[in-house]
Amino acid sequence: MNPQAKLIFFTSLLLGTSITISSNHWMMAWTGLEINTLAILPLISKSHHPRAIEASTKYFLVQAAASTLLLFSSMTNAWYTGQWDITQLTHPMSCMLLTAAISMKLGLVPFHFWFPEVLQGSTLMTSLLLATIMKFPPTILLLLTSPSLSPTLLFAMAISSAALGGWMGLNQTQIRKILAFSSISHLGWMTIILIYSPKLTLITFYLYSLTTAAIFLTLSFTNALKLSTLMNAWSKTPTLTATLMLALLSLAGLPPLTGFLPKWLIIQELTKQELTATATIIALLSLLGLFFYLRLAYCATITLPPNSTNSMKQWQTNKSINTLTSTLTVLSITLLPLSPVIITVP
Repeated sequence: MNPQAKLIFFTSLLLGTSITISSNHWMMAWTGLEINTLAILPLISKSHHPRAIEASTKYFLVQAAASTLLLFSSMTNAWYTGQWDITQLTHPMSCMLLTAAISMKLGLVPFHFWFPEVLQGSTLMTSLLLATIMKFPPTILLLLTSPSLSPTLLFAMAISSAALGGWMGLNQTQIRKILAFSSISHLGWMTIILIYSPKLTLITFYLYSLTTAAIFLTLSFTNALKLSTLMNAWSKTPTLTATLMLALLSLAGLPPLTGFLPKWLIIQELTKQELTATATIIALLSLLGLFFYLRLAYCATITLPPNSTNSMKQWQTNKSINTLTSTLTVLSITLLPLSPVIITVP
């Protein structure tokens, strides 16, 4: 892709995200989401492969439907209440439509069907954008409107997302699909605490984005797209592959790694709200995801060559590990000591 075109698309992504997260008016928020959608479509389809074209078409149709629902919900609310302010969403039908629209944008169950397919048809770097930056504006909108949303509906969607994200990831061999179902599962954790502690939802999103970025950058460096090629990564970069294993276990939420922090705080907050049964259910559902994270870690570090694989082995690489990948990987593993600071923040 032309560097100037790529610069324009990335600038448009930042512009659309900034407009949405800083706006008070529904029309401005909708405009920012549309700019984001139009900017990411060329990045998805840039390889001109049929799978990439299919992914961009699916993404466009789903995002267009979600944007239409969001615009309709805000117009309905304005019709009945005279308010275009994002925080003044009070009409019940508008709240229901907005929940559906944001869930479709994020990929929450039952609107999750498009996300694994789109990630599978995209490159690793575009998949990283789809899993992190593109989810930020809808998450902010969900956070701003959280006092008006139905707790029962959010709880049902959160539990379903955690269950389906873990269950559907079990039989996958494509790494991008595994990380897509991982994203759906983490969205369940973010949604379940949204009503009681919106700041905790943001902390969970930030730490998830940090760990996912480290994993995607490492996979891009080793050019591993499926489990069979991941098995050969150790022979090229042993140190990086070992830290990839730790980053995967951090994403699974194992102590004493960074990913344990949001799950610990969420379970603690749910228990404070006398939702012990809900906390127990979502903690048990995270064990499903732990299985495929362990399988990824096993393939990356324990199945060392020589092993039986049909893929071509690349025994050395000429690339040098960049500072960003190293920094993100270290942060995704070692941030748990910050937990006392985060807990004491009012």
